[in-house]
Amino acid sequence: MIAELGHFTLILALFMAVVQSSLPLIGAQRRHAAWMALAQPTAVLQFLLVAIAFLCLTHAFVTSDFSVVNVVKNSHTAKPLIYKISGVWGNHEGSLLLWVLILSIFGAAVAVFGGNLPPSLKARVLSVQAMIAVGFYLFMLLTSNPFERIHPPPFNGQGLNPLLQDPGLAFHPPMLYLGYVGFSMAFSFAIAALIEGRVDAAWARWVRPWTLAAWCFLTAGIALGSWWAYYELGWGGWWFWDPVENASFMPWLAGTALLHSATVVEKRDTLKGWTVLLAIITFSLSLLGTFLVRSGVLTSVHAFATDPARGVFILILLIIVIGGSLALFAWRGPQLTSTGLFQPISREGALLFNNLVMTTAAAAVLLGTLYPLLLDAVGGGKVSVGPPFFNAVFIPIMVPMIVAMAIGPFLNWKRGDLMPALSRLRVAFAVTVAAGLAAWSIYGDGPFLGVAALALAVWLGTGTLTELAGRVKLFRAPLDESLRRFRRMPRSAWGMTLGHLGLAIAIAGMAGAGAWTVESIQVMKPGDKVTVGGYVYAFEGAKNGKGPNYSLVHGTFQVSRNGEHVATLRPEKRVYDVSQQPTTEAAIHTTWRGDLYAVIGDPEGTDGAYVTRIYFNPLVVWMWVGTLVMVFGGALSLTDRRHRVGAPQRRTGAAAVAAGT
Repeated sequence: MIAELGHFTLILALFMAVVQSSLPLIGAQRRHAAWMALAQPTAVLQFLLVAIAFLCLTHAFVTSDFSVVNVVKNSHTAKPLIYKISGVWGNHEGSLLLWVLILSIFGAAVAVFGGNLPPSLKARVLSVQAMIAVGFYLFMLLTSNPFERIHPPPFNGQGLNPLLQDPGLAFHPPMLYLGYVGFSMAFSFAIAALIEGRVDAAWARWVRPWTLAAWCFLTAGIALGSWWAYYELGWGGWWFWDPVENASFMPWLAGTALLHSATVVEKRDTLKGWTVLLAIITFSLSLLGTFLVRSGVLTSVHAFATDPARGVFILILLIIVIGGSLALFAWRGPQLTSTGLFQPISREGALLFNNLVMTTAAAAVLLGTLYPLLLDAVGGGKVSVGPPFFNAVFIPIMVPMIVAMAIGPFLNWKRGDLMPALSRLRVAFAVTVAAGLAAWSIYGDGPFLGVAALALAVWLGTGTLTELAGRVKLFRAPLDESLRRFRRMPRSAWGMTLGHLGLAIAIAGMAGAGAWTVESIQVMKPGDKVTVGGYVYAFEGAKNGKGPNYSLVHGTFQVSRNGEHVATLRPEKRVYDVSQQPTTEAAIHTTWRGDLYAVIGDPEGTDGAYVTRIYFNPLVVWMWVGTLVMVFGGALSLTDRRHRVGAPQRRTGAAAVAAGT
């Protein structure tokens, strides 16, 4: 009965989305206030209906209702409760339900908190948002019903993929979806602006908080995914340029460009058409990620669907959404004229350069991801595009942007002067050179690119701190005045500073882990020792054990350095009872210098020997520390008073004439 209730509320939500996508849009066109006002209650009611459906599916998983096909395929009575709950979205059908739930949450949030929006714009935004929802409701109800019944029900389920039975994967998909779907708000604002034919500072102020919130969630989701891959897969790395990893990274790059571009629209009334196009591209890349994961064209731990028919449906949806929005942009975009003029050497120019680099990098990642699929589709054979390609193409593209990020904040709006900006960065340049030389002396036997990347991180970090010091007039004004300026800095300024500083810290972590990782693979018997990265690992043997729904073998390593005990590492190898699928649980001890990382593999012989993999990953933890700083900076910026009090009111034509007079 509860499953039928969930299915019924989904159908009602579809009808509600159809109403929301049509009547308010027509009302906005005809200036019919009553029809425009329908957008708000329908958005809220749609959220309530989808929330009921999601709770019904969650109830089915928690109570192990094996009359529901989705529960049979993705749950088992022996699973811990947290993984029964995360199993709701750990599959194709449930993840789509989570997608539309988050979509409805954003729509309801605009309906409830968008009181400062003009009624016509609000109606159009919510109508576009509902159009997206209609496509996903149809996809679910026609091809991927999460409440499909099975009769007679089996005694037990097939269990969830063991790789997904992990706390990191319990929170990783919701975070990613909050990012993916969050960009739908920027898309809806962009399409509404194209229909209305106007983009101004008020529009940019309205769209920025939604874009920033989506960016924060997507950043956190990507970080959680990389952390999960780092400790769960046991390969010592954190990023493999997997196609589904790329599917989340591409909208992050485009969304970062959109965030900076919207700032230019708000402050300088320029780059209007470019900003609208970026909003379309960012959400289009999010939809493309959905297609890659669910179409069956990829083989990945992340890919849920293997039915090409579902892929055809999403391909049609992609064509309608992306093709239709780009056609609308080609028709209405030229009307979005900008009044702000600027020279190439200016803060606007620096932000535009940032945009161009980010979008070029996203295009390079898109090319490397889709090329093997397109080549195979036209009969060109199967090829693999992996880390060597992406590292060789992506990194050189990003280097100029990192250099410019430290310079841009020192340039004036409209017209800047490069030499004074560089002069103010002379201390940062000196610190960068010193840091590069120090890294070269310590890691001289490693790749030069690692030293260069570490120097770039120092350049960006010291440049950001120099800009902060200049903002508060440190050493150029009395200390009391500097402290007063420090306390009164807008939260949006703090957000920018922390965002750039977090990126610098993350780059340092990537440089260390990417350039100077030490790896050792060997067979070890109890009592054997191996030295990796200056640390001695003594293997004490392995023992069998039992978990909630798996059996395990855990080894024990005593780690020392210079004769002093540092840590005890106990990596595990698990075999899950239902699927008999093995997984690896790496043992990690984190220090400020790097991670001590141990993995136990298969047994060798009968004398207690095991294959072991030992890694020392320098500075890797700073990558996630930097990411956390970036997310915190974005969240802090969201609390800025300007976002709380709302956007400036748009002037009507008569009001603008009167003000000019």
